Amino acid sequence: MERKKKFCSCRLAAHQESGRVRWCVGHERDWQTKLKRLVFVPIILLPILIFVIFLTRYATVSNAADKNVISMKKFDESEILDDEDRREVLKDAKTSYVPEILDNNTNVKPRHKREVMLDQQNYSNYDEEIYNYTDIDYFAKFETNTLQWRLSLPIDQDGNDLKPEEGDNKFAIASANKSSESTLFWKSKLNYHQIRDLQASTMKKYMNESANPCEDFYEFACGNWNKYHSIPADRTSYDTFEMLRENLDIVLKNLLSEPIEEEENYFLNSTNRNRTMKAAVKAKFFYKSCMNEERLGQRGQRPLIKLLDKLGGWPIIQPDWDDTNFSLEELMANLKLFNNDILITEWIGPDIINSKNYIIQIDQTTLGLPGRSYFLDPSYSKYLDAYKAFILSVSTILGAPLTEALQDVNDLISFETKLATIMVPSENRRNVTDLYLKTSIGALRNYFPQFDWVHYFNIVLGREVDLEEPIACYCMDYLYKLFDILNNTPPRTIANYLIWRFVRHRTNNMDDRFLVAKQRFYFVLFGREQSPPRWQFCVSQVNSNMGMALGSLFVKKYFDENSKNDTLEMTKRLQEAFRLILKENKWLGDHTKDYARMKIDKMNLKIGYPNFLLNEDELSERYDDVEAHPDYFFENTLSILRHLTRIEQTKIGTEVNKTIWGTAPAVVNAYYSRNKNQIIFPAGILQPPFYHKHFPKSLNFGGIGVVIGHEITHGFDDKGRLFDQYGNLQQWWKEDSIYNFHQRAKCMIDQYNSYIIPDVDTYMDGFITQGENIADNGGLKQAFRAYEMWISNNPDADEQLPGINLTGKQLFFLNFAQVWCGKQRIDAVKSRLKIAVHSPGIFRVIGTLSNSEDFARIYSCPINSGMNPSEKCSLW
Repeated sequence: MERKKKFCSCRLAAHQESGRVRWCVGHERDWQTKLKRLVFVPIILLPILIFVIFLTRYATVSNAADKNVISMKKFDESEILDDEDRREVLKDAKTSYVPEILDNNTNVKPRHKREVMLDQQNYSNYDEEIYNYTDIDYFAKFETNTLQWRLSLPIDQDGNDLKPEEGDNKFAIASANKSSESTLFWKSKLNYHQIRDLQASTMKKYMNESANPCEDFYEFACGNWNKYHSIPADRTSYDTFEMLRENLDIVLKNLLSEPIEEEENYFLNSTNRNRTMKAAVKAKFFYKSCMNEERLGQRGQRPLIKLLDKLGGWPIIQPDWDDTNFSLEELMANLKLFNNDILITEWIGPDIINSKNYIIQIDQTTLGLPGRSYFLDPSYSKYLDAYKAFILSVSTILGAPLTEALQDVNDLISFETKLATIMVPSENRRNVTDLYLKTSIGALRNYFPQFDWVHYFNIVLGREVDLEEPIACYCMDYLYKLFDILNNTPPRTIANYLIWRFVRHRTNNMDDRFLVAKQRFYFVLFGREQSPPRWQFCVSQVNSNMGMALGSLFVKKYFDENSKNDTLEMTKRLQEAFRLILKENKWLGDHTKDYARMKIDKMNLKIGYPNFLLNEDELSERYDDVEAHPDYFFENTLSILRHLTRIEQTKIGTEVNKTIWGTAPAVVNAYYSRNKNQIIFPAGILQPPFYHKHFPKSLNFGGIGVVIGHEITHGFDDKGRLFDQYGNLQQWWKEDSIYNFHQRAKCMIDQYNSYIIPDVDTYMDGFITQGENIADNGGLKQAFRAYEMWISNNPDADEQLPGINLTGKQLFFLNFAQVWCGKQRIDAVKSRLKIAVHSPGIFRVIGTLSNSEDFARIYSCPINSGMNPSEKCSLW
């Protein structure tokens, strides 16, 4: 702690249930850190330089690389695409407002070994220095050359899970519906005064009015939040967004549970029943099949075994598996038909150089754990052991003999570890123009003759492919190393790995034995103590796979068109505020300003839902090839996966329709798409605390207004600024403007780097979070500017809340801050710190407000108080 005392000046204190948490601002680091950086920089730059030369050489050989990208290579720091964004950025460069939802398939960027503990409430005995992980009841322990396999829920000789003892709920699957503390917004009929009273009481109870807002505004806004909320056993975190999702999920559950008229007639004497079935009915049948746990138990593993047999079998459950007929290309392609990317990630997306056209794109793989460091860093061994236990548990349920399966699993893990070794780390993938190589199927066949690319794409695309078919490749070096590994790996191991990655996802569609095995794994990986209640899991499955069909039910019954009009009007005000800020800007050149204005003018806005949702015939046509039956959850899921793959693959050769929605309406989030220069505000986020028609405008501007400004600013953040007004990767910035941008971005990076929770010596990472931090700061500034313009035109508006002695302008900042009240589990924080492009909620408040001249003025904060430092960072 001596170093922290010496080099950090602590400006405020925030109290949480776990104890005292401080954040410090200090830009000085000790000489050892500086020395390490001096050594580290050239070491990192050398492989990047070699990689640039390597890709340039192949671009020349193929004569296929687009020459327009060459001019963009000068400013390496600006062309950043890290693993968090890799598929979404390249498929449809999309950011999201809500923090990352932890998932086992999240790509993790390797980070420095920093750890954080934010919530000790349920983890009083989780001191990693002294805790013996081999004592966790369910934990599977592996010892070299020794078969030791211990589970609290043991597996019998038939591969079935034995029941846990009564009262042992650590791995239980929650089944009871949870009730929300707040009135369900979507069902409420409260009037103007009732809504304001309710919102005032909610905001007031979360505040710690004894805290000084000029020293710690997060404590002032959220200081009492922890008194009312704890993290549910089935969550890795709990915050405002989780509460809103829960309220929305309850509404969606009720919609999906509504009776289906003449249900039995859909399945009597009709060979084309799914062709004539309404999309909403299919969604209800899908939900019903998911909720039918008795039927799932009766069917057991049979549906999965039947499918595995069609795929050529899973060697791990077949000791006598014969590799005579094994075809790598055929298996990979058939798995891709079920929307699985294994070994090679393949998709159809807008060409980043010409975003009007769809093109086949390929990139390096994802892994079965959140990132490559989980396989390569010895300190992650407990997660790797839990992963092995998960594979063994699932395979033994499916009938694998335990002794033989153990060797297969070890070989599988060894193979995946080799894949992790050859994956290019995200820090070496910063310059997308250096990664981008436009080639063709024929050229790939010449580069890598050991893989039958033609056969693979024939199966995936469902047609004979042309050797001249263009492909955007982002992984040439990875492919060379991949095929070298494949050439030296037995087919049995390769087949085991490919099928495992497929089976792992199918555990969601099976009976409780598989879900219990998954929950054991998630407990170690993320600290989640229970699986979600079945109904909530099934709502999520429908919304993820048939989001438009479910969204149609939702918007028809609950969405208020007034909110759409209000949001549209607010967006216009936010855009005008951005134009005024741009006009006042002193660091951008006139040329770059002109292009920025063109980009803001061309920005495509989507609010609420796409219009076709209200047309039953058009909506049903979109799900025409989806089969749905109330008794066959497994088959329903496969049908939807095939549908999604067909939809994607048929885009090849067509022009990109940039007006199409890319997300379901019934979600609590907002998005900006760089490829489309499009902002989307789904219907699900237009609820308190972000928006209500009876709220003071101060709350709406401080809520959804900041979200709108945040998404607008993404068009001009460190990644968004690389794309022009049409969504093409193009250099429209002059060099002096680029230099000034980086200087100001560096200020913000350094600012967020200096935030620390010193109890565990955890620094923020200002570099990987810079895009979201830029958007947070810009969004707040634009929203407040727009609110000031509105209030100047409406001086008599009632902008106060009963019982809260704050002005409308002060309420603006309070509502913005209370959006970020919440807490996270220890393991979730550790994983999120490695992958998150969003700062923790407390720093989204403190970091943004401490840069705001408006906030300091409205709350009369003295200069150099905790929330009003004399040096501020500002871009937009």
